[in-house]
Amino acid sequence: VLAKHPELLVRSLDEKMKPTVQWLKDLGMDDSQVAKTIMKFPKLIGTYSLDENLKPKVKTLQEYGFSDTQIVRVLSAAPQLFGHSSSRWAHRFSVLQASGALKSHSSCSFLFLTDAAFAA
Repeated sequence: VLAKHPELLVRSLDEKMKPTVQWLKDLGMDDSQVAKTIMKFPKLIGTYSLDENLKPKVKTLQEYGFSDTQIVRVLSAAPQLFGHSSSRWAHRFSVLQASGALKSHSSCSFLFLTDAAFAA
């Protein structure tokens, strides 16, 4: 991971990385899931702010009725989605909610789509 993402070396272990790892565990991930998630998207522990990025996105998912199990599933499968802008998320949720299609997307599959595929 460090060979591909040397920028992580300048991040604070105690102030940035450990709290994020603990937060992932608090969400319900086991050690194996945390390790796999970080391997898929190392920026999750070094670049994105817990309070300004990660926690608000989890809160958004919870507000739309997604369970912690579903959130962990999405985060484990595609942690890079948490790097997408909040405005992108908000747009997709509002479109699906307005059309009544949000309930049929309980897996958050709409977050995985490209902008072009989502618009289609």
